[in-house]
Formats: sequence, structure tokens, C-alpha cells
Amino acid sequence: MPRLFIGQGLVINMFNKKTVEDMELTGKRVLVRVDFNVPLDDERRITDDTRIQLALPTIKYMIGKGAKIILMSHLGRPKGVPEDRFRLDPVAARLSELLGKEVKKFDEVFAPGIKEYIYRQMDSGDVVMLENLRFEPGEKSNDRSFSANLASLAEIYVNDAFGAAHRAHASVVGVAEFLPAVSGFLMKKEIETLTALLEEPSRPFLTVLGGAKVSDKISVIKNLLNKVDCLILGGGMAYTFLKARGMEIGKSICEDDQVDYARDMMALAVRNKVKMLLPVDIVAGKEFDENTESRIVPVESIPIDWMGLDTGPKSIEIYEKEISGAAVIFWNGPLGVFEWKKFENGTKNIARAIAGSNAITVAGGGDTLAALKKYGLSSKISHVSSGGGASMELLEGKELPGIAALSDK
Repeated sequence: MPRLFIGQGLVINMFNKKTVEDMELTGKRVLVRVDFNVPLDDERRITDDTRIQLALPTIKYMIGKGAKIILMSHLGRPKGVPEDRFRLDPVAARLSELLGKEVKKFDEVFAPGIKEYIYRQMDSGDVVMLENLRFEPGEKSNDRSFSANLASLAEIYVNDAFGAAHRAHASVVGVAEFLPAVSGFLMKKEIETLTALLEEPSRPFLTVLGGAKVSDKISVIKNLLNKVDCLILGGGMAYTFLKARGMEIGKSICEDDQVDYARDMMALAVRNKVKMLLPVDIVAGKEFDENTESRIVPVESIPIDWMGLDTGPKSIEIYEKEISGAAVIFWNGPLGVFEWKKFENGTKNIARAIAGSNAITVAGGGDTLAALKKYGLSSKISHVSSGGGASMELLEGKELPGIAALSDK
């Protein structure tokens, strides 16, 4: 199988699914699943348009080829009915600005009038956008008739929504039963890069996992312990592992039902000769509050009525040393409550160490991306994954429904 090399760190097997480049697009109606699930403020203004920006290469390529482009996305978590706060109007407006041309946005997901417009009024290079897919209950249930209605709008289906690739929804899987189904450029890049982490990474391969819950990353941890040379565990999830070591963790977050699992994973790390690093000191707070009293303490001396809220300076120093010697790094999850300035040092310093390393670096997950943006480091990461849940499931070794549904080369 042909392979690509990214720097000296990742060997990438070529994508084995068809892409937009394999299709004749001129004059064709093309239904495109994108991930425009962007954050909005209280006045419905977009606060981060990264996901829109990431879709631009595919959209611009299709415009250049003279396709008639029909975009569809979800936004937020509506409960199968229209909700004004989740309408895609701000997204269509922003995309219009970025493309320098109007993106006509419909107020429904599917209706006879929409189909009539697409068939009779769209010209080559035009772009339209359907309303929020999750206004329709048939989206999440992968209803066959809803999928057929969506597919009836077009002649080709393109999936460029890696962030939704782990969902067996109508717009991700269902429409692929009715149309030739191919990948967009973002989807292709995500799959190639993340798969390479599991196949032939250069050594040492280091992973940093943070966030609150062990249960969110059970299968990922187990799979990575068969792949990595060093695993750094931080954030709230570290306290479950510390408890599994028999330590008193005070009021720190802990999943008691995962303590045995954590113990098993530490034993697996020993068997596989993987260096598993946990904090040796933390920043403890008296309460879960931005302005609470805080102090730096060794992990074996956490006060019984205090809680861990950030990684301590000695731990950071140990982690930075490991990061500086890595060839490939994957990072998912913050190492403390980085939203609060008082407890951001762990996440901030590790983010800077990863971004400043000579390694091939891959980062994923919503909080991780938010941290990189906060500290102005996104551009210094080799690959920033657009899909938190999808990237985690891929790293678990799972087959993603949205990828399986695409046509093979």
C-alpha cells in the first residue's frame, strides 16, 4: 500500500476510500455533510469558527469544479424539533463571508420547495445550506425514509464531518445507501493522521491524557498501552489512579467504580514496559471555586477536606523532560481547571512544551483545542483533530460508521 511520510515521525498509509477528487463534479448536485457545530455566545455570535475554516478546502475545491453544493450540519443538542437558538443562520452568514459569495440558507431540513430550488435554480458553483439536521428526529435514529429524502436532493454524497463520523446517523450513514459516497479532504487527513499513530509511529511515542473522567477513556488507555512508550495521566482522571495506588486524595474527583480498572492498567503498563507517569505534586484547593484558597502539596499529602485542581510544578518539570525527548506526541484533555487562571499552569505549561517540541504532535478533544487557542499555540501543532469523540473511538481501534459507509477505492 502506498505510504506518505510526515516529517520523520509518522508513516501514513494512503486512504483506501474514494474522495471528492475521484468524482466528476461539474454540474452535479453534491450533498455534503460538514461539522459546523460551532460555539455561540448568548447573542448567537460565533465565538470560534475553526470548524468552518477546516471545511473550506473541500468546499472551495467543489466550487472550482463547478458542483452545486448542498451543505448539511448539526448544531448543539436540539431534541428533534426546531429551536431558534440552534438555527444555522449565523453559520451560513460566516461561511458567506469566508467564501466571498452568498450561501443561501433554508429554514427547513427537507421540503418540496427546497428540492425544487436545488433542481431548478442552482447554478454550478452555488452553495446552499439546509437547516440544523437535529431538528428532525429521523437524523439521530437513522430513519431510512429521512435518509432517502436527503439523498433525493443530490447525485453524490461527500462526508467531510470527521467530528460526527462515530455517529450512525442518517446524514452520516443513511444517505450513503442511496448515493455514491466519498470523503472530503478534512476527513481523509484526519483518518490518515490518527491511524498512523497506531501503526508505525517513530519512537519514543508519548501520549498525554487528561480531563475529568477515566470512564471516558477506558478503551483508549488500554489500546494505547499496547502502542506507546510513555503515558502521562493528568487532570481529574489522575486521582482515580492515585487512589488505586492506595493514596488519600481528599475531596478530589474520583470514579470509585474505575479504581480496579486503574489498578489493572498500571499493571498492564508494567508488563508492557510502558512508562506511566502520574502527578507527584498538585495544586490543591479548599473548594471548587475560582478564588478558593490553594496550596501546592505532594500527592501523598493531600488534605482530607481539600481537592486537586491543577498539576504541581515538580510534576510539570518531569512531564516536560519526557516531552522534550519524544518523537511523536498525542495529547487529549487538560491537566487542570485551565479555565481558571489560578489553576491553569499545568495545562498551559504542558501545551507550551508540546507545541515547542521537535516531535510530530497531534492534539484532539474540545477542551484541548480550547486550551491551544487560549494560549495561541494551535498553529504550532502538527495536526489538530476536529473530532474529540471520533478521534478517541478511532484510537480505541474501533471502526467508525461514517468511514465504513464510504465507497472503497
